[in-house]
Amino acid sequence: MNPPDVRIRHGALDDVPAVLRFWLDAAENTDRHDDAGKVVALIERDPEALLIAEIDGRIAGTLIAGWDGWRAHLYRLAVDPAHRRMGIGSRLIRAAEERFRKFGAFRADAMVLHDNALAHHAWTAAGYAMQTDCARWVRRLT
Repeated sequence: MNPPDVRIRHGALDDVPAVLRFWLDAAENTDRHDDAGKVVALIERDPEALLIAEIDGRIAGTLIAGWDGWRAHLYRLAVDPAHRRMGIGSRLIRAAEERFRKFGAFRADAMVLHDNALAHHAWTAAGYAMQTDCARWVRRLT
């Protein structure tokens, strides 16, 4: 069910402090080193990448819909625990997919932590499946 008062919009520079606070409360199992400078850089580089769901002017969900010119990447799907199972995550995902279609993308991938079972359910419900034929390889750049 979709609450009628949910509004999806693009994040702006003045949203950065509230988004960082929101992620502390709503992003499950996060191990990211979030800071304002990184979110500001995202918005300055791609003003439509950060999607925010609002209810009564307050952040209820977020999703980063990154397009690098080649691939469509989804990160930081987070929904306020008090507003889960209301379709907010699904609406954010649909908004991101519509953004990607405008670029001509034919597939989107989502970054989902292995231990975040709540997220697994949300992504599965949205039609996503874990890719089993490859793995992501990372190296810390510190």
